Amino acid sequence: MSSQRNPHSRLTDAMRLVLANIQRAGRPPMSMLNVQQARLFYEMSASILDLPEPRLARVEDLQIPMRDGQMVQARLFAPSLRSDTQGLPTLVYFHGGGFTIGSIQTHNVLCRELARIGHCAVISVNYRLAPEHRFPIATNDSWDALNWVSQSARSLGLRANALAVGGDSAGGTLAAVCALQARDAGLPLALQLLIYPGTAARQESASHHTYDSGFMLDKATVDWFFKHYIDAKDRDDWRFAPMLAERHDHLAPAWIGLAECDPLVDEGVAYADLLRMAGVAVELEIYHGVVHGFVNMGRVIPEARRAHEDAGLALKRAFSAYP
Repeated sequence: MSSQRNPHSRLTDAMRLVLANIQRAGRPPMSMLNVQQARLFYEMSASILDLPEPRLARVEDLQIPMRDGQMVQARLFAPSLRSDTQGLPTLVYFHGGGFTIGSIQTHNVLCRELARIGHCAVISVNYRLAPEHRFPIATNDSWDALNWVSQSARSLGLRANALAVGGDSAGGTLAAVCALQARDAGLPLALQLLIYPGTAARQESASHHTYDSGFMLDKATVDWFFKHYIDAKDRDDWRFAPMLAERHDHLAPAWIGLAECDPLVDEGVAYADLLRMAGVAVELEIYHGVVHGFVNMGRVIPEARRAHEDAGLALKRAFSAYP
């Protein structure tokens, strides 16, 4: 049977083995869990397939004030001590998890790797999650955090004029939205680093049908996430679907990393095309034979380690243009 008729044949052997082991272990479908169970399960399983934690010279917990007076936790990672970080640029990073699960801890290794390879500081933001905090709280938190980092860089011992934004999955959506807001606010960004971001209002692309079941992120899980996060009347808001923003010109350059066997791959490619047509510099990488979430599987999936390297070097190149 051809790969067109059997999309599972596109998977790498290592990826196929991971999915088989998950199925054999009886992993419960996310859509069958309540939110607290889903968060706990994700936290417990997050590090199993990830690389060992790389050591960094500086790891510091932060508290960032939000517009409503609440404080959001963040964590700063840097490859050198505070006294040596005056020249370090900064990536503000938003974790994935469908706006509903995930944390600084579930993306601890990825953020450490980006700091190490990119030779930059990474500030990972624990934006507030749904359903306790529904749309647009996550987008507000992300923008407030980016602004706070911009204003606080010097006091943190970091460069104030070299800033990037990034995220994976739902965090990639938040990063893309922040890039649009930064353009409108006159806040210069060196890069928007988008790892399999959600960019469309509805899940209607061909890849959503091709990979709707058996490829980690299935249709039932996507529906479960969005049911908790957003009302149907808000789904055409560009802060949920950045593809629907009125214009995409004069945005920060983009590095977009996608998984081939992912329901979100088509909208990721479409967003890259949309940015290019608007005159934005885009570097697009599609990692073949892997599924959504693969960047957190570096222990067993070689493409995850390659994506870390590619993203880190993209950061390094983007920041090198800032004197």
